[in-house]
Amino acid sequence: MKAVYAARPDAEDPLAALVIGDRPDPQVPDGWLRVRTRSVSLNHKDLWTLRGVGLNHDKYPRILGCEAAGEDPDGRRVALYPVLESPPGTADETLLLPAAQLVGARPGTLAEYIAAPAASLLPVPDQLTWEEAACLICTWLPAYRMLFTKARLQPGDSVLVQGAAGGLSTALITLGAAGGLRVYATSRTPDKRELARRLGAHAAFAPKTRLPEQVDAVIDSVGRATWTHSLHSVRTGGTVVVAGATSGDVSPARLHRVYFHQINIVGSFSGTRDEYARMLALMHTTGIRPLVDDVMPPQDARAAFKRLLDGDVRGNLVLSWP
Repeated sequence: MKAVYAARPDAEDPLAALVIGDRPDPQVPDGWLRVRTRSVSLNHKDLWTLRGVGLNHDKYPRILGCEAAGEDPDGRRVALYPVLESPPGTADETLLLPAAQLVGARPGTLAEYIAAPAASLLPVPDQLTWEEAACLICTWLPAYRMLFTKARLQPGDSVLVQGAAGGLSTALITLGAAGGLRVYATSRTPDKRELARRLGAHAAFAPKTRLPEQVDAVIDSVGRATWTHSLHSVRTGGTVVVAGATSGDVSPARLHRVYFHQINIVGSFSGTRDEYARMLALMHTTGIRPLVDDVMPPQDARAAFKRLLDGDVRGNLVLSWP
């Protein structure tokens, strides 16, 4: 089958490791299904794989891709949930990661076919395009969890999203506005701040700008570059949700401000099946959809990943199989 894969790790030039070519068809164990891939949303985790972050050399060649939408053998529209299995009584499947991880521990989704446990295939509403459906699991579901589970935000509450244009940021802004939140966002460029406002942000500011109010929660996936601003922007007793560290780890942590203002700092990763169902319900009642910047064929994967690497993305970049 045709696939987009990393032939080897290359920390200096990750795109040099990218190959578009043939790979063996996936094996389908008992209880698993073969899915025909229709669309795959690109993720920064794919760049980590190309660089060799967290993977031994014996894990290569390695098919890229973290999420996908496609059709099961009965023609049902499905999205790939990342947890292999959930033991009875498990209320939060995300706490099983990475031990029970489907994508990451096994070949990725950027291929004509993927294999997955039947229980890991979640339904996709008919109203969504394949390209929109490809953004649900690794972008929109984590965003929903950050806002409404981890930060426990309610209609009328306020939130700051550090960043305005990437897949996660646009999902946070769109979901937050649809959920009745007062959303603020930051971005370095005027066009990205305007995008945030179009998506429903109450206001958008340059980085490190003092907000009109201290917010109930901050969602920070940037890390070092925004950490101090996040701690100064959240109200006493508020919550900072840590969802990544794209600019590097935090140093110093400013612990005096954390304890004096009783700031809750929580990590967030992925999302549960129940959260997925609640997210789909919100999407259905409000009509919101993922922002897809561009749809490209798999043979243009190198150009697509170059855009991701350069930060030249507004929302999600998607590769679609014919």
